[in-house]
Amino acid sequence: MKIRLAARYLSITLMVLFAGAQTNRPRASELGLTPGEYAPGPLNAITDIAGVRVGHVTLIEGDDVRTGVTAIVPAEGNLFQNKLAGAVFVGNAFGKLAGSTQVEELGTIETPIVLTNTLSVGAAMEGVIAYTLAQPGNERVASVNALVGETNDGGLNDIRGMHVKRGHVVEAISKAAGGAVAEGSVGAGTGTRCFGWKGGIGTASRVMDARTGGYRLGVLVQTNFGGHLTMGGVPVGRELGRAAASAGGDGSCMIVVATDAPLTARDLKRLAARAVFGLARTGSSYSNGSGDFAIAFSTAPATRVRQPGSRPASDEALGGDALSPLFEMALEATEEAVYNSLLQATTVQSRFGRAEAIPIERLRGVLKGK
Repeated sequence: MKIRLAARYLSITLMVLFAGAQTNRPRASELGLTPGEYAPGPLNAITDIAGVRVGHVTLIEGDDVRTGVTAIVPAEGNLFQNKLAGAVFVGNAFGKLAGSTQVEELGTIETPIVLTNTLSVGAAMEGVIAYTLAQPGNERVASVNALVGETNDGGLNDIRGMHVKRGHVVEAISKAAGGAVAEGSVGAGTGTRCFGWKGGIGTASRVMDARTGGYRLGVLVQTNFGGHLTMGGVPVGRELGRAAASAGGDGSCMIVVATDAPLTARDLKRLAARAVFGLARTGSSYSNGSGDFAIAFSTAPATRVRQPGSRPASDEALGGDALSPLFEMALEATEEAVYNSLLQATTVQSRFGRAEAIPIERLRGVLKGK
């Protein structure tokens, strides 16, 4: 009993320390890193899209558990009964994105989107399904397409222990809220690495000028990949002594893109592709062992699917040249979200290894050309 209490105390203490450290680290915009031409939204987060909510459950226990769950709830209400137009783009398929084939086939998303670690995809699916079946109005539902993505946090976490349970997933969905999004070493980003440093959860957004529609686009990433880190065109990885050989090439990145622009599933797939392309701006190596996936959805009422067998209203959707600004916004927001995942991440250590947070003061000097 004393051992269990001591472990629990350590777990709580670590969570407090991690949370406290996070508030002292800057976001990319505070370092002058705001890629592109479009302005960030008020929160510079995926939650700048009305109705989008994010929830985390962070699991830090003893000297071996460093993992968690991040849930993105795309809209208010019963998603299964009022589906969203959605799409998936696969940059490199060395990974698991459960539910992607039905999204590809039907062009709709009917559940919250959950991110976790590689060996917890099954538990996450159980949690998403349990949550969906419990929603009022779903009493006769007998098939649910849970959308769950992952990256492998086994370098810092006891991944074989499968510590994420369905209850953690339901909790993350239930805790999802609008407003500022916790970033860095939280939720599904608790045990991840990026470019040789600690990675994690990051988010950013862009807003179109009112004269061209005023649409918003937000991105959330779970970073766990390698390459040559570049920030604002500066070869930061090389300058800080993290060459690609030491930063590691394998890994994965999950990207979730939300917009209030009315897009069909076909054009959401094109939008998702731009988010994956945006990783190149940060120096991603897109290696053989990297699973690079993007999920995109629209919250626009015109593209919702309310009745079984119905289709989104494509006659009200944007198309052609009107898409180009959104494509650029996806590139910009993805790049900044990756930066935020690194900058907000705190150092994480376990019996499996240690991932250092990127050193902020040294980074400032590199960005200033010192």
